[in-house]
Amino acid sequence: MHDSDIERYLDRLGLQRRSIRPDLDGLAILQRAHLTNVAFENLDIVFADGVPHDREQAFDKIVRDRRGGWCFELNGVFALLLEALGFEVKLLGAAVLLGGPSTVLEHLALEVSTGESDLGPHFVDVGFGDGLVRPIKLNRSGPQDGGNGMYELLGSPQGTTLARLVDDIPEAQMRFKRVAHRFDDFAPIAASMQVDPNKHWSSKPFATRLLDTPEALRNGSDPLRNGRVTLTTDRLEIVADGESTTRPVRRDEWDGVLDDWFEMERPGPWPD
Repeated sequence: MHDSDIERYLDRLGLQRRSIRPDLDGLAILQRAHLTNVAFENLDIVFADGVPHDREQAFDKIVRDRRGGWCFELNGVFALLLEALGFEVKLLGAAVLLGGPSTVLEHLALEVSTGESDLGPHFVDVGFGDGLVRPIKLNRSGPQDGGNGMYELLGSPQGTTLARLVDDIPEAQMRFKRVAHRFDDFAPIAASMQVDPNKHWSSKPFATRLLDTPEALRNGSDPLRNGRVTLTTDRLEIVADGESTTRPVRRDEWDGVLDDWFEMERPGPWPD
């Protein structure tokens, strides 16, 4: 990644390069800024010709076109930025467990090491929707603060399970092994997910992002710490200060809501 690309990417995140160091604080600021400014969304899959599995095209989409994307785009390109800023990054393949047991590696997440060798590697994800919003330590047992709740990494012979603690009860989100993957390893599953009729990717448009600012994170003022806005086919949900409000969204007002909350345009017509 060229210096000009780094500057454009950081500008997309509302950050300046001189304020970011390859340490844990810098990683946390980058992750949170990404989740705030870059939406997790599937609009090209629903409204256009799908998503090519190409990091250069993903960079153009996210940085130059100021769009969002899904895990392969978001974590794939974020990994390049982190490497360019001095972090060490592994691409991890994860099986999503939100719908029950699975062994299919259909999610790309990140293992990131900082220049602080005593801290060890961290798990980072900017492409999982309402997932953790800060790095958590991979070599640590017990509950950890993920920025929007408590999480725990549970080891087993099948791999490491990331679980969110709800009333102290772990709810599994994904399972992964700490094996480095190449970006191209995910191309077959990325292609099949876009046409699988049993998946929601091609039939239910959505966009979601964190309601937060990197400035709030730095100065300690965090009024929307657990805030999130989510637009789906027919509704808008806003979570702020621990309260959730939902309102219906008609088809004829959907584009306006998308622009108001995500500053994006629908990339094609509504499917029949």
